[in-house]
Amino acid sequence: MSVLVYTESENGTFKKTAFEVAAYAREIANTMGTSVTAVAINAEDASALADYGVDKTLMVASDKLEKFNAKAYSDVIAQAAKKEDSQVVVISSSANAKYLAPILAVNLEAGYAPNVVALPESTSPFKVKRTAFTNKAFNHTEITTEVKLIGLSKNSFGVKEAQGAGATEDFTPELSADDFGAEVTAVDKVTGKVTIADAEIVVSAGRGLKGPENWGMVEDLADVLGAATACSKPVSDLGWRPHGEHVGQTGKPVASNLYIAIGISGAIQHLAGINASKTKVVINNDPEAPFFKAADYGVVGDAFEVVPQLIEKLKAFKANNA
Repeated sequence: MSVLVYTESENGTFKKTAFEVAAYAREIANTMGTSVTAVAINAEDASALADYGVDKTLMVASDKLEKFNAKAYSDVIAQAAKKEDSQVVVISSSANAKYLAPILAVNLEAGYAPNVVALPESTSPFKVKRTAFTNKAFNHTEITTEVKLIGLSKNSFGVKEAQGAGATEDFTPELSADDFGAEVTAVDKVTGKVTIADAEIVVSAGRGLKGPENWGMVEDLADVLGAATACSKPVSDLGWRPHGEHVGQTGKPVASNLYIAIGISGAIQHLAGINASKTKVVINNDPEAPFFKAADYGVVGDAFEVVPQLIEKLKAFKANNA
């Protein structure tokens, strides 16, 4: 019996979330006195997982799984869990993981707890703490099924090193035509930029920038910080920025370490989608903007004056500390 963790990868390379869920699974395994087994799909090298507590990685290699397919991926993970007799399965809270989680829970007859933000309060009975009501409250959930499925919220546990045995084993799951009833024909992705899903820092802007022609300073700030760029819903609706950059309750959720909002008033739908970010900085010329009530730090001022000065200060800081 081991704690099973699904470690996501892209183009053969593990995502940061893979290391976070692995470290989280390691802590649970230590409490339960067992080992950690990872399942990796089309990953090139699993050696890095050993640094985050993984004892064994089941390596799945299949051209059929080159593109994400929720049903096929959930079947792979379910078969791995049954092979390892895993009573606890840990996945991330990425968009892909949330798609496959319900199917995986059915396959394993498991109770599923999404948005988990801490280690289990106890393992017998099995209780976890998770966010509820779009991060406005916490829920303490007891999972009573034999198999427990945990969806770990991004950045809630952190990437913590913990040594594991690091063994690997080829694993060939049984896949049928039913697994591929839905076919992925194309995937459009932003290239050459930090993605919102993987970003530690997100720089976002709203209608306060007055038009798409002023987005250069947002991108400049993001470049200096190594951040992803994002926008509010009205901005994407107006066509100023791609819909893929829209963050909020009706867009992409953000759980970055730092979220900078420029010229965004702070509608409740936007706040609900970014509230899981650890530190929120707001730049707005309206001191009554609702966002200031949710911010950790606020700057009341004209973005066209504040942001260029911030960029110059950051560049000078980086130059002096290179």
